[in-house]
Amino acid sequence: MGKTGAATTAAKAAPSLQMSLPSRKRGKDTFNVILTTAGHLLNEIGFDRLTTNLVCERAGLTPPALYRYFPNKYAILAELARQLMEAQDQALFRWQEAGGLGSADLEETVRRSIVLRKELMTITRTFPGGLWILRAIRALPPLHEVRIASRELVLSRQFDMLRERYPGVSEETLHYAARLSEQSAYGMIEMLIEDPQLDEDRIIAEAAWMTALYFESLADRDPAGRAPPAAPAKTPAATRKPPSTRKATPRRSKG
Repeated sequence: MGKTGAATTAAKAAPSLQMSLPSRKRGKDTFNVILTTAGHLLNEIGFDRLTTNLVCERAGLTPPALYRYFPNKYAILAELARQLMEAQDQALFRWQEAGGLGSADLEETVRRSIVLRKELMTITRTFPGGLWILRAIRALPPLHEVRIASRELVLSRQFDMLRERYPGVSEETLHYAARLSEQSAYGMIEMLIEDPQLDEDRIIAEAAWMTALYFESLADRDPAGRAPPAAPAKTPAATRKPPSTRKATPRRSKG
């Protein structure tokens, strides 16, 4: 099968995520009931066993009422993922507007980072089906775009903030820094939710210190922001000693 044929087959196999947004209050209420019910079912049975029929049964809706807004369960999962990512992103943006990393004191920067990370954890835990939504984003290719869209929005805002705080650091380094900090925060959330036996306060504090120490030395470590090492001073040719032309005296052997 050629590339065109493979792409066509993949496109046909991909479930539609196209949904219809309600305009009236009654429709909005039904829309939200579907999402909330699906989120609670995710906590009980996971995304593999989730079906639109189960959602309708639990929510007290007919299938046509659900399909009016969502064509399949993947569209429901995608909207849940979008709303969770948006809630997390808005918390980050509020933190940035309140100062973010803009403290000259290292311990204050760490404290601010801890506050943000705890808020992100609270948002994820209290969101209906939060843990399973993160798992679905990682496991289901149709949902990858939701995560990518959120990531790109966060990276854009994060880059602008870093460029203002570190004017002497190269844009390449700032892009790397923004990506690393975003990925580490997202990974920390996944780790803590996947393993509830971990000491959450300890993990959050350690992650905050790692990030704060990384950014504290960012300008000093940036290759573009450092002056090249000075070349060793050369001795002027007039003051150099010419190489010796005296032959070495042969050593006399004993015996």
